[in-house]
Amino acid sequence: MDDVLGVSLISMHQDMARMQRVAMNMSNALTPAYKREVSIARTTLGAPGSTTFGSLWDAGMAASINGSGTVDSHSVVSRSDMRAGTLKSTGQPLDLALSGPGFFEVQTEHGPAYTRQGNFRMDERGRIVTAQGYPLMGKGGEIFVASANPAIDAAGNIVENKRPLGQLKVVQFEQPETLRRLGEGLFAEGTGMRQLNDAEVQVRQGYLENANVSSVQEMVEMMQTMRHFESMQKITQAYDDMLGNAIRRLTDG
Repeated sequence: MDDVLGVSLISMHQDMARMQRVAMNMSNALTPAYKREVSIARTTLGAPGSTTFGSLWDAGMAASINGSGTVDSHSVVSRSDMRAGTLKSTGQPLDLALSGPGFFEVQTEHGPAYTRQGNFRMDERGRIVTAQGYPLMGKGGEIFVASANPAIDAAGNIVENKRPLGQLKVVQFEQPETLRRLGEGLFAEGTGMRQLNDAEVQVRQGYLENANVSSVQEMVEMMQTMRHFESMQKITQAYDDMLGNAIRRLTDG
């Protein structure tokens, strides 16, 4: 009968993880090219008796202590919704959007990272960099410009005063939805990376990609998750009351 509490704990833990994802999505609804996070619950509970309240409580406490925030095989798996957002015109020459698949490559202090966030700028060295100062990479390395007003065509070729300066490096992955988030709109390198050819690249200069978050959808998911969490609380309380009554009867007898 301890399985009832175990299943309830799993469900409430998954609901809390979903609420965290919803809160993150809603807080980034206006972040350029933000990709919403989707929670996928692991439903395999194992053999009867293996999912006990005690074992799950211990696992949950361990997760809290080590900072992982997950409960091993009973956790919620996070995936990124990589569907493209709509494009908005900004008129800024260094605002770039990808209207097709792919990611821009930037160089961080920890190595290459990948993003669709195209709000670039020119730094004091004349490089095209992200808002955080990470240089945007071309096929030949870092890209240097003399002004913040270069011409960039659909294939990512950069021209200034009729002088070619380089070409943007745009890559794609086999399973982009599984890419690990690094924060600041960046993703770590994933499996099956390949560089897109000119015909596949669709760069839009003077545009930014909007987040693919629907506030209405997130609100609906939040209400559904809260109701489910409350239902699990009621089940847990009812089971606890029933168990307490049974113990009292045995004591009275």
